[in-house]
Amino acid sequence: MEKIKINGKIYEIRSIQTISTHVLQIAFVNMVPAKWGGDIVLYTAGGIECTTLTGWETVYRDEGQTIYLSDDGSVYQKPDPDTGGEILPSEPYVPTLEELQAAKKREISQACETAIYSGVDVKLSDGSTEHFSLTEHDQLNLFGKQVQLASGTTELEYHADGQPCRYYSAKDMQIITSMAMAFVSYHTTYCNAVNMWIAGCETADEIQQIYYGADVPEQYQSDVLKAYIATEKERAGDVDEPQVTE
Repeated sequence: MEKIKINGKIYEIRSIQTISTHVLQIAFVNMVPAKWGGDIVLYTAGGIECTTLTGWETVYRDEGQTIYLSDDGSVYQKPDPDTGGEILPSEPYVPTLEELQAAKKREISQACETAIYSGVDVKLSDGSTEHFSLTEHDQLNLFGKQVQLASGTTELEYHADGQPCRYYSAKDMQIITSMAMAFVSYHTTYCNAVNMWIAGCETADEIQQIYYGADVPEQYQSDVLKAYIATEKERAGDVDEPQVTE
């Protein structure tokens, strides 16, 4: 179900559509705003911000759960029987290609951030594997560890997810920081390529087929992404399908 945000509050709606050049119809599910004015932020059924409508600040007509707004200050006047009936809804509001592309890019960006923050498994020098989250705070901490390594520190304090802080050897900390930075770099590169793919779409159907983890068409693959894919193929022993790490 679609949602809109008005004056900072979210409302569920059944539909939103323009019924004339200067009149917008919104059918609400339950609550209806008590105050009007300001921008109307429209969200897709999946909760992704789609577009922002501006200028619709005048209540043109109030039918309870269905509200009509105008962007030119006009209000509803009961039609003269001699001049015809009321304005009837035409077509539902359909986001433009640019709006759909912007919404898909936000979706991909959020998925990329989630993938990075979830972290990476690292196999240490003793053969054990530990998991490390990679939030922005974690990445800053690991950058600090790189500085310590460069200064010649031989034991560095850190902790894996859900584990107490302990000392890691310089060798293991180098493995952790290298794996973590490569993981972040890969996802950042992949996200950038997907955004290029989205920008190249010419229809809504093309955009809807894109998701985080999909194979990026070769024409949108940067040289850096191609290198990552080639490396992953070699590691997996797979010459056909690239593996997307999440």
